[in-house]
Amino acid sequence: MDHVHYQEMIRNLEGLPCDLLAQKIIYLFGHCNASEELVDILIEKGYEVKAILDNNIFKYGITYKDIPVVSPDTILKEDMGKSIVCIAARAYESMTQQLRRIGYKGPVIKMVNYNSYAEYSLSKETLERKRARVERGIGLIKQEKEKFPECYRIYCPFSALGDVYYAMAYLPYFLKRKSVSKYVVFTIGSSCAEVAKMFGAKYVEALSQRDMDESIQAALFTEDTDAYIPHQDRPYVVKLAKALYIKKIPLELIYKCGVYGLDKDCVPYKPIKLNSYGNLDRIIPGKAVILSPYAKSVTNISSEYWEKIVRYYKEKNYQIFTNVFGEERELEETQRLEVKLSELQSVVERAGTFIGIRSGLCDVLKEAKCRKIALYPDCCYSDTQWKMEEIYHLDSFENIVVS
Repeated sequence: MDHVHYQEMIRNLEGLPCDLLAQKIIYLFGHCNASEELVDILIEKGYEVKAILDNNIFKYGITYKDIPVVSPDTILKEDMGKSIVCIAARAYESMTQQLRRIGYKGPVIKMVNYNSYAEYSLSKETLERKRARVERGIGLIKQEKEKFPECYRIYCPFSALGDVYYAMAYLPYFLKRKSVSKYVVFTIGSSCAEVAKMFGAKYVEALSQRDMDESIQAALFTEDTDAYIPHQDRPYVVKLAKALYIKKIPLELIYKCGVYGLDKDCVPYKPIKLNSYGNLDRIIPGKAVILSPYAKSVTNISSEYWEKIVRYYKEKNYQIFTNVFGEERELEETQRLEVKLSELQSVVERAGTFIGIRSGLCDVLKEAKCRKIALYPDCCYSDTQWKMEEIYHLDSFENIVVS
């Protein structure tokens, strides 16, 4: 879960009436990284979560901190006046509709507003709010065009390193087909912008999530022919990810064939602007391991598992580093390592070994020449039948499923 949405979730939680959660039996809806983050916060504040509702039958039996994943109709066994459902997952609107459809009449709380597009009300207030959003978006596009004149605009709408990596890896084919020579890439946040720059993009601009959403909405509303949104799911116009309910399709293939319409044998472009970490001397060549235990979009791997990894490499007399960013904390008995994304390949190649939870960081390191291990939680991707490893498998990595 990215920092902006995490902070929004905390604010919304703190904004609830002080006695609301204390008087209710708490359920969450949607087993995902965001829900696990919410569990951690609730436990820290002294609340108990009874269960996590989920539509994916393949997740039933999974637990997080002894909290089981169960079928949504489980909540109907509760007294509706004494229960509450908190939703930190992205599909709040459809989840709420489902709860109402099956007969649940208790309170449902939106903890994070990811999807500003999905407001289905035709009320005067909603339509007026949408009109104002489009007007702001048109104003933003005007500013973007003035800042980057004659540039074709590429909007990467989601703050995910892996998505931006594949959007950029196949973008040159798209630009060539469109006869575009001058373009600008818009991303969410500086980290995603750095990934775009690694592929040689001359013009890259980091936007806030709100400005990104409003720019895209205005581009769609005005049928802007000088803009493209390379993503399989957002902005919810054509949801290529729906194909995953029928067929197992790896993430890279979704971008290659689905987003860009390329042949499955098409070779991706590689990052061309990589830098060397300025303090490589602190790393013993071939005798160090870089650990990356954090991810925004996948469920967590237990701290006990990471402790086992740390003990293993301590016994081998390795230097052990935890790759961190911002407020993230290094694992116990490891050294803190905070480097730019464009420098990370130089770090892991000198260290000799990289072990990380499967995240976009693994995509960024696809071309690194060292031992690379990707760890996958033993659960299904979203509400499909496919395991995380099946969707996110990386050929250049050792792929390990952690139960």
